[in-house]
Amino acid sequence: MRAVLEHGQFILGPEIEELEELLARYVGVKHCLTVASGTDALEIALRALGIGPGDEVITVAFTFISTAEVIALVGAKPVFVDIDPDNYNLDPGLLEQAITPRTRAIIPVSLFGQMPDYDRINAIASRHGLPVIEDAAQSFGATQRGRRSCGVTLIGSTSFFPAKPLGGYGDGGALFTSDDGLAGKMKAIRAHGSVERHEHPLLGMNGRFDTLQAAVLLAKLPHFDWELKERARIGARYTKLLRSLCAAPGIAPGNTHVYAEYTIRVSNRDALAAALKKEGVPTAVYYPKCLHEQPVFAGCGCKWGDLPVSERTSREVLSLPMHPFLGEADQDRIVSAVTASCLT
Repeated sequence: MRAVLEHGQFILGPEIEELEELLARYVGVKHCLTVASGTDALEIALRALGIGPGDEVITVAFTFISTAEVIALVGAKPVFVDIDPDNYNLDPGLLEQAITPRTRAIIPVSLFGQMPDYDRINAIASRHGLPVIEDAAQSFGATQRGRRSCGVTLIGSTSFFPAKPLGGYGDGGALFTSDDGLAGKMKAIRAHGSVERHEHPLLGMNGRFDTLQAAVLLAKLPHFDWELKERARIGARYTKLLRSLCAAPGIAPGNTHVYAEYTIRVSNRDALAAALKKEGVPTAVYYPKCLHEQPVFAGCGCKWGDLPVSERTSREVLSLPMHPFLGEADQDRIVSAVTASCLT
């Protein structure tokens, strides 16, 4: 960070290119493009694919609003598909029936830290000639059958929001692809549609990543694999201690889990959260409402009852403290508080 302050290239400084090269190599794709946020990453991907008014994009309703928000922002319609009850990700068995002649893309979300079944999703998308964008805001570093999150679809998108597995000291995100043409388009859209100074063949946005944030991630990246191992160890320990009391997160075959959140499911979620708060244990709910319940998506054509797994899950999930530095003594105290509440 001091080096950035000294050279003064706060926008698109040399640390940006250095970080992009390292991240592309880490994921296993040709191109990485850092951007101002995970939300901007998704919007840039849609714009680069030419998606707009009259188009439909399939995604899930059990996720943060940005996933569907960007679809609406480019003028398209989000089409919601229900989730797998075991891993909370898009259920591939329901995907094909949601495809219509207006479908232009699919955005599965790798929720809480593991990926949906991309072998099945990509096969369905390929049969219908549809691009797939992975929303990997919560799963950077995860793998599926040996391939890294952000490297299994046409475009991968992630977030460097501070709470993410690889978090910066502010907003940030990145796009990943091995498609040269898409990489060029996304790079131009990131910088107001410009391919060279004062030449704007595309309608773009200001989606550039701050050099200071790149410096932060460059300092953190050498420690990232250690942090992922610790997350996996702590998550596995939680599951061992809690699985007899609640629905602990399952890990799909072939997956690793980076536990961006450690999320359990209980029928008395709100009562448990209140009891834990009294014991000084912080919790969070991701997410208390599905997107088709939000007023802004009232006209999407999806009503209560259409997505029963998502709807029930949203009323039962509770995320416990999770980070790679969580000590066993603190974890034991959290587990004891959950146990005491669940057994009363």
